[in-house]
Amino acid sequence: LSVVSDPGDPSRLQYGIADHQRGVPLLMLGALFVIVVVGFGLRRGLASLAGLAACFGLLVAFVLPAIISGQSPLLVAVVGAAAVMFVIMYLVHGISVRTSVSILGILGALVITGLLGVLATAATHLTGFVGDDELTLFHSLPGLDLRGVLLAGIIIGSLGVLDDVSISQAATVGELARTDPTRSRWQLYRSGIRVGRAHVASVVNTLVLAYAGASLPLLLLIATSTGDLGSVLTSQGIAQEMVRSIVATIGLIAAVPLTTALAAWAYGKAPSGRRRREQRA
Repeated sequence: LSVVSDPGDPSRLQYGIADHQRGVPLLMLGALFVIVVVGFGLRRGLASLAGLAACFGLLVAFVLPAIISGQSPLLVAVVGAAAVMFVIMYLVHGISVRTSVSILGILGALVITGLLGVLATAATHLTGFVGDDELTLFHSLPGLDLRGVLLAGIIIGSLGVLDDVSISQAATVGELARTDPTRSRWQLYRSGIRVGRAHVASVVNTLVLAYAGASLPLLLLIATSTGDLGSVLTSQGIAQEMVRSIVATIGLIAAVPLTTALAAWAYGKAPSGRRRREQRA
């Protein structure tokens, strides 16, 4: 409730609804989330909640303060994402070869995503300045690199999907090696890649649709725009979301061969001379 006094007569007050109180519904929804996760995942569910809490703590305690203090948002995001991955992956999936391989694959994909993001934002002349939130940040923190904030958002936003893809690929290769311990590294890689292609085909749609859902107001603007479609699609706001989706998707795809190759090297056996000749034949 907002209360405003009349400047001419301070005894007269005007009341207005500032916003709704959402504490109780949000607490109930959060409790339902915890019950569902723990009820289905049991110990793994508890571990995932602990990982989520650790992720949030790292973001609040390290990533956000470092960006506010003037550090490079992209560098902070990469370091923060790596720290989040180490904590979450080992906490949720345990200390194992599979987890370590997944982390290495994710780190490689994050580096590729970051480099591609730098090139893409520079080539498209994106500034990261598109809306009221960015305007408020610009006035609150004049020295903040908004383009870097955009890149940091791409890195952090793609982290969860990279986790899913990398752990699935490492687990697939590990199971293939366990089923047939005689498989060579190259055989494991080829089999894992076939699974990875099917996985990527579905996850790419998931990632693009997630960005599309977050940018639904922009999509509605495109649908209702009466101007030139080319100008609308290349405007700052639309181009930013397109770059975000494309860069994150390429980073996601890069995680598949990286993780699969690392897992095949870790689980597979180097072929003997005879087997090499048979493979070449």
